[in-house]
Amino acid sequence: MAAHDGQVAAVIVEPIAGNMGVVPPRDGFLEGLRALCDREGVLLIFDEVISGFRAAAGGAQQVFAIRPDLTCLGKIIGGGLPVGAYGGRAEIMELVAPAGPVYQAGTLSGNPLAMTAGLWSLMELSAKLYRHLAKLGASLASGLADAARSARVPLQVNAFGSLVTPFFTSQPVRDYESALTSDTGAYGTFFRGMLARGIYPPPSQFEAWFISGAHTERDIDRTVKAAQAAMKEISK
Repeated sequence: MAAHDGQVAAVIVEPIAGNMGVVPPRDGFLEGLRALCDREGVLLIFDEVISGFRAAAGGAQQVFAIRPDLTCLGKIIGGGLPVGAYGGRAEIMELVAPAGPVYQAGTLSGNPLAMTAGLWSLMELSAKLYRHLAKLGASLASGLADAARSARVPLQVNAFGSLVTPFFTSQPVRDYESALTSDTGAYGTFFRGMLARGIYPPPSQFEAWFISGAHTERDIDRTVKAAQAAMKEISK
């Protein structure tokens, strides 16, 4: 803000980072952004494509009690089918056609199949489901950490509810710079070891693992067992 005084229109941020692996915000970070944007007259936009309806029914903004000016959502509102949406404060949304001068449209807007799947998915959300997902996420995170420890492989596991990322590094991952300390070669060996055992994790070190309501404790146990063997291949 200081370097570009009067030139910044908006700050766009993932409230729970997922596209460099899972990196939860530090205490006070989102609150600080909200205060800074208010003071400078800048819009705060939350990219909740990953965290929306996953961190909570109200997304990360519900969890951290921070209200952005605009929110972007992705295919979770289509039950996994291609769709996107955005929303925010009334005075901003009134600028969008037909109420205002900003035109926005898309080929897939309002697609009946995506809307039907999305409505079904959203109706399935419940407090019980979120508790179940959080339990599975914690079990997977601890299982991956234990597997690495037993094989003496440096690993940091970041988790937030049903989001998990094992970073192959010895230092805590709190931002993009620390995420880049990860050993991508080790992750590649781990990925191939998991794939050979019937488990398909993200092919990139810098992606989040997603647990869904379709997963069970048995699935987590199977994944951890595969990880125990795959970690041993790294330490050879």
